[in-house]
Amino acid sequence: MNYYENIVILDDALSEEDLRAAIDKIKGVMQDAGGQIVKTDEWGIRKLAYELNKHKRGFYVLYSLKAPASAIQKLEEFYKIFDPALKHMVIKLEKKQIRALEAGIQAAAAAAAASAEPAASAPEEEAQ
Repeated sequence: MNYYENIVILDDALSEEDLRAAIDKIKGVMQDAGGQIVKTDEWGIRKLAYELNKHKRGFYVLYSLKAPASAIQKLEEFYKIFDPALKHMVIKLEKKQIRALEAGIQAAAAAAAASAEPAASAPEEEAQ
């Protein structure tokens, strides 16, 4: 399996519920096709560089994926008929980029574990 990055610009006119549903639907399509989502970054609403279908702003989402090529092909076909997606791009990562991605994920996991550890020990100290 190869590593990919997929950036999607969603319609900014979507409600919060519809936006969550669209993000979850994209995740579901990838997982159903045999891929694995390693990381999801929601960048929020940003101004577009140029107008797309009369839209001046869009909600950006970046997915880091581990998937076979057939899963990427299914994802590309899905985007053709998925109306909330204004634009999308899938890029295959190179070895150096994969190492940087894995290092970032490990650092984030270590930071999350470190911040959860003091919080878990704090109630014990208060109880004594």
